[in-house]
Formats: sequence, structure tokens, C-alpha cells
Amino acid sequence: MIDVAVIGTGNISPSHLQAYRRFGERCRVVALVDVVPERAQAVRREHGLDDARVYASHTDLLAARGDGLRVDLASVCTPPSTHERISVDLLEAGVNVLCEKPMAPSLAACDAVLRAQQRSGALFSSVAQNRFRDDVVRLKTLLDSGLAGPVTHARVDSAWWRGLGYYDLWWRGTWEQEGGGCTLNHAVHHVDLLLWLLGSPRAVTSVLANTAHENSEVEDLSVTVLAYERALATLTASVVHHGEPQGIVVQGREASVSLSGEVVADTAQSNGFPVPGGNPELVERLRELAAAHRPLAHTGHTGQVDDVLTALETGRAPAVDGRDGRRTIELITAVYRAGIEGRTVELPLAADDPWSAAGTLPARAPRFYAKSASVDDLGGSITVPGDPAERAVAR
Repeated sequence: MIDVAVIGTGNISPSHLQAYRRFGERCRVVALVDVVPERAQAVRREHGLDDARVYASHTDLLAARGDGLRVDLASVCTPPSTHERISVDLLEAGVNVLCEKPMAPSLAACDAVLRAQQRSGALFSSVAQNRFRDDVVRLKTLLDSGLAGPVTHARVDSAWWRGLGYYDLWWRGTWEQEGGGCTLNHAVHHVDLLLWLLGSPRAVTSVLANTAHENSEVEDLSVTVLAYERALATLTASVVHHGEPQGIVVQGREASVSLSGEVVADTAQSNGFPVPGGNPELVERLRELAAAHRPLAHTGHTGQVDDVLTALETGRAPAVDGRDGRRTIELITAVYRAGIEGRTVELPLAADDPWSAAGTLPARAPRFYAKSASVDDLGGSITVPGDPAERAVAR
């Protein structure tokens, strides 16, 4: 039995708690931690965690281990600015960690977490729950098959919509606490998928803006062009898109495939113009390959929690580790640098690049607007695009 603590009982914690409860024969939640203990107590009652202890800090949690408490795995569900300190302390105490996105606000912070993980030998997994989705796995299968041919272009739309009140929460809307805007805290999901599907680009160019949130310092829209050796990708990160039309479409030389399942394969006349009807045989092969996908037993956060529990039970590495989390932050750091400096930024970033250091982004980033409100908690429901019956929780 794996004993679990959940640190931070705000918006994202229900996704973790529900996942752990799904595997009640393999794990149990023994502790909840929150700087507002009353909030943790309310979550404890809501989820029927009668035997779970409540603590006001992760240091109190670690200190209590000498008082009969065992913690094998901790979910870190706190604001981004705290991820490094909490993860490092847990890892150095020998506690395995599943850390919410983003892994940390800077590459230096990511490296500190990786060093702690290497010293301790404990497991660290960076949350990337969208890898555990049937549509994403199908798309990766099609790309990995090579049937679509070499990639020529990818369009990645991380399109969300948030009203002004979203940035009233105390840690949102500031470079110091949130670490960034929609590029970091929303597009992080799509950046991870882009890297997983296509690998790392060699250079990025970006434009940042705040077009609709006058109560926030950070960007609410960015548009980025990513250059590969023989391909380009475009990434739109947004919290200003009504209807939240998200998607990934990848163009190959022979066919295009998309997250929505659409497959198109054109062929050319002698003059280069497309042949009506295209290549139906290739379309059918790609559709058959997609149809052969066996649905995942568990998806989203539940799928990733299942993977982490299996890794602990079997001694293998998790499917998503700290190096994956770091690669995502490296690309996002390059996007911010490109947008702020107004130039193309090459990858990988050098080890001594000042933009890798903690504090560089908050020091150099533009303050689009002054944050005008700061509340401890926000009410209301939290939704993401997709089937309402299967909606996950997002920040």
C-alpha cells in the first residue's frame, strides 16, 4: 500500500484526489497540506478522507513522519512559485513526488529539482496528463508510423478563455508568483505535447501581448513560430478565445493528421495542383491504424497517477519524468525571451544563459497592467474544453 500526501488543496487537487481514490486497493491518502488548514479540512470532509491528517505546511508534514506518519508519494498542487522548494525538500527526505505543471518557473529551479532527485534516488514525475488521452495517443501513433511522410508544418492552438476575475486570485497575474501568463500556465500542456510528438525545435520567434485583462501583469496571448530543420510549427497560447477552440494539426508531405481525427491526403497533377479526391488509399490506411488503437484503461490525471503508482510498484521509471518537465520549461523560456527581446532565440539554451536563472524573467518581463485585486480564494466551477461528462480540472 502506497501512502500519499496531497500538498495544496486548491483548484487542481480534486483531480489528484479522485485519481488516488480510483486506486484504493493500491494507495491511500494519509495527509492533506494547505497554508489554510480550514480549506484542507473542508476537502478532507468532502472526499471522505476521515483518516487523513491535516498540516499547514510541507515542513510540518515531513516533521510528523517521526510521529508515526508514513508518506511514500506526495502530489504537489501548490502555486508555481513554490514547486521548487517543496519538491526539493520532499525528494531530499526520500519522498517520491508527482508535481503539477509547470514543473518550476525557471530552468535553474528545474535543475535544482533534478539534482535533488538524482541525489535521493526518489521518483519525480512532472504532470503532463494530456499524454494520457486516447486522441493524443492515436495522433502519436499515426505520426510515428511514418505514413504521413516527413512533417512540414504543425499548428498548435492552446486556446482558452478567462474573464477578468480569473486573475483576482492572489498568486495569478504576477510574474513573481505565477511565473508567467497563458504561455506558461495554459499552453504548458500543448508545449509538452508538441515536444512529445515532434521533438525540440532549433529556434523560436514570438510576440507577447495582453489584449483583454487589464488587472494582470502577464500576457494573455502569445503567437510563436518554431523552426525545425525542414519544418515550421505555430503555437498560439491564449486566454482570450471564446469557445476555447483547441487543436493540433500536423501536415506531412503525404498527408495531414489532426487531434480531432481528421485525415487528408492530397496528390498532385503534373502541373502541381491537387487531384480531386486525393489519395483515398492512404487515408484509409491511416484511418485503419487509428481505429486499431485500444482505448486506454485510465485517462488524464487518473492515467498519470496509475503510471506513477505502477512505477513505484515495479521499480521502473515513470512515463513522464523531470527531464520532460525541464524540456517544456526550456521551450517556454525561449518563447518569453524571444517575445521580450524581439528576436529569434536558438535552442537549446546555453547552460550559462541568464534567462535560465531564477528571477531573470520577472526582472525583464513587461508589466502589461498592474494587478488590481488579490483574493485568497475563488468560487465557482472550473471547466476545460471537451465532453462535459469527462471534463478535467485546469488552473
